[in-house]
Amino acid sequence: MHRSARLAALIAALSMVVAASGMASAHPSPALSPGTEVLPIFRGHVQPANPHKPTRNNNLSTHGGAIQTVPKVYISWWGPEWGSGFSTGGYSSAQAQTYNTGFFSNIGGSGWNNVVKQYCQHVPSGTQNCSSVSGAVYITNPASQFAGAWNDPTAVPANPTQAQIFAAAQRLAAHFAYSANATYMVYTPHLKSMSGFGTQWCAWHSSGSSANGPLAYAYIPYMPDAGASCGANFINANNSYGNGWFDGFSVVAGHEYSEAETDPFPSSGWVDRQGAENADKCAWSASSRNISLGGHNYAVQPTWSNAIGGCATSAS
Repeated sequence: MHRSARLAALIAALSMVVAASGMASAHPSPALSPGTEVLPIFRGHVQPANPHKPTRNNNLSTHGGAIQTVPKVYISWWGPEWGSGFSTGGYSSAQAQTYNTGFFSNIGGSGWNNVVKQYCQHVPSGTQNCSSVSGAVYITNPASQFAGAWNDPTAVPANPTQAQIFAAAQRLAAHFAYSANATYMVYTPHLKSMSGFGTQWCAWHSSGSSANGPLAYAYIPYMPDAGASCGANFINANNSYGNGWFDGFSVVAGHEYSEAETDPFPSSGWVDRQGAENADKCAWSASSRNISLGGHNYAVQPTWSNAIGGCATSAS
């Protein structure tokens, strides 16, 4: 199916997404803590490939905070359901795990993740071009960034709160190791998600205080539960690997990861004048596409590049 036809089908299906996913829109999302950055749901309208290109003066600038200079990611499969297994849309939870770990196992060193290498720390607040400042310390893109996944058997409430999600992130850090350069990603299973998922937003990232220091974490619900609202079939038709059905996982988790690299403790890192982070500026973009990682395709969105004043899906 051509991309335009798929997008038309997605738009036509949006009115049925909430009912089909079994999620009620009558319950508003509880307030998220200050400094939590959300990815709004896809409402059927892709952004232009470079939505802000004519106005370079709205590039990202640093607000003096830390970046992840040697980024890494840990995954928590929170809930016994991941261990016992479940299926949706003809795909198993094990396939969902393989898709996500395959993405993060191979994102390091990719051209897609090279876009963030232009951003830095240890420069004056307001800096937009790191190369103009001596002493800048940049984000790197090492080949190995996936640091581990863990099946956390702790029971998941039907609608976990942000505090409970942060507790799961802390358990993940305790299980492996603490690092200020790491993003601790918490995945919840089918039909167990924080209120607001699929009706207002798809995922978010934030930070909190831990015994070892500030901890950057992200919440990734079970994306297929939200259907087209959170990226199902955004780029691909379904295939045996899970492309199409799992498109939302790589688009959304990739969005949160890239933002955590550049602004791990929101919004002290790189944001624009409106407070948008690098992936926010290019969310649900028309230039979203597949990238090849480890022999498989993964749908991704572009992220903002100050170097070109627009959205980029690759950099050298």
